[in-house]
Amino acid sequence: MTLTVVGSINLDHVIRVAQFPRPGETVIGQDYHIIAGGKGANQAVAAARAGAHTRFIACVGEDAEAPALITGFANDGIDTESIERIKGVNTGVALIQVNQAGENTIALAAGANAHLTPEQLANYPLTPDCHQLLLQLEIPLATNIAAAKNAKLLGATVVLNPAPAQALPASLLALLDIITPNETEAEQLTGIKVSDASSAAAAAEHLHTQGIATVLITLGAKGVWLSEQGSSGQLVPSFVVNAVDSTAAGDTFNGALLAALASAHSLLEAVRFAQAAAALSVTRMGAQTSIPYYDEIISFWESV
Repeated sequence: MTLTVVGSINLDHVIRVAQFPRPGETVIGQDYHIIAGGKGANQAVAAARAGAHTRFIACVGEDAEAPALITGFANDGIDTESIERIKGVNTGVALIQVNQAGENTIALAAGANAHLTPEQLANYPLTPDCHQLLLQLEIPLATNIAAAKNAKLLGATVVLNPAPAQALPASLLALLDIITPNETEAEQLTGIKVSDASSAAAAAEHLHTQGIATVLITLGAKGVWLSEQGSSGQLVPSFVVNAVDSTAAGDTFNGALLAALASAHSLLEAVRFAQAAAALSVTRMGAQTSIPYYDEIISFWESV
């Protein structure tokens, strides 16, 4: 059985700053790095490192860095045959600032990610062994809808991490089995300001009315609100760690979650496994450089 990730690939340009600059202000940064990133790529790497058999459908550009990115995915055991190099464009870019609290601001240039259209997706159809599909929102929305429709025809579980936050059509929401927004994304989708378990529960109920059976709202240090349609939800507390950089925490959570579900863990067990993976990731700098491996996750989970 295969987890298929359809999503973005970026080159992350990361700089640490004491505090984020205000408009018109220049601040002195340090520790500048160029790191492999992109929400689709991060989630594919997280899933593969957590033990999932992972196929990645994506696009990169003609730039010199693209071959190394693909080699890196292959080294993590990801099926890279469906990653297309697009002529005349660059790989997507993310400009990331990280402050002393481990918080980040991110500006994106889509680059080759914009070329992952439904027509491009048709060149790499989902295979009959696809039992999970993981989507995000750094590629054209029409591509997510097309991929979700194809996955439903195969009987696969369709999961959307609705990031970056944006309004979504009911036609896409109705195709989802699981959705994993953070507080900001949940508010964007429901109009309910999410700040605690009570407001998360209200937002989850709203998403259930859109036809989504399972809602996982990530609440940062507060934990994850887990809600399954037809039963009362619960707050699953987070692990306490010293955060250094939160850049790929949500992506790590999503990839590890699906890896655990593919291994026949219960939903609650999968959430705890994913939380352990995300907790480890924020103790390290960067996106894919911070994503832990299965043995590390298990060791951390069992030690706390």
